[in-house]
Amino acid sequence: MRIILVGYTGHMGREVRESAARSGDARIVMGVDPLMPEGTEGCVRSFAECGAEADGIIDFSHPGLTGELLAFAKARKLPLVLATTGQTDAERDAIREAAKEIPVFLAANYSLGIAVLTDLVKRALALYPDAEVEILEEHHDRKLDAPSGTALALFDAVKEVRPEARKVLGRSGQGKRQPEDVGMHAIRMGNTVGKHQVMIGTQNETLTLTHQAWSRGVFADGSLKAAAFLRGKGPGLYDMKDLLRG
Repeated sequence: MRIILVGYTGHMGREVRESAARSGDARIVMGVDPLMPEGTEGCVRSFAECGAEADGIIDFSHPGLTGELLAFAKARKLPLVLATTGQTDAERDAIREAAKEIPVFLAANYSLGIAVLTDLVKRALALYPDAEVEILEEHHDRKLDAPSGTALALFDAVKEVRPEARKVLGRSGQGKRQPEDVGMHAIRMGNTVGKHQVMIGTQNETLTLTHQAWSRGVFADGSLKAAAFLRGKGPGLYDMKDLLRG
């Protein structure tokens, strides 16, 4: 499987390259990275310079590249794994439009554990219809978006069970908690890879569901699985639920 890797020289770009080398099934044929250091081998700064033949694209770059990336993927008719978060509403609309022409895999988090956590959250809330819910996420101090894409996806899971759920970012000036409130809290510190907690509480007990990523390699491995999953698929928007179903 030949992959064009966008964000080649970033933290996650390095993880994907190492994961691909370990897999034996994937090969990074070219990188695209506007921030690449001078003289980086196997990488170019722009999509216009990328002429490599490939079976798919994996993106771990910056949401600001979304427009150019989608145009490139559509022009080349290449399956696209989007592992960058923080897109605007307009950019997410553009992603959905692109999925009408090419297969696009979009997930806030490429960890299998997060997919399991999301499922557990929905099951637990079905059993605790009146419980209060809070979502806490922790990441390294270089992460740009807050709350994280994964935290927002967990809120979406809550909303599937409770359509009335209302997102509350932090607590400053919010006044008394309302029954539909779902508090969302972000911590940015040090080199934390990623930790997500969903707290489900009543007046008598609290259930805390937690996922902790110890290495960024878990996201790299997941993105390669997603790229392999897209091979042979028709246009459409796919996610981790589709991957788990096979």
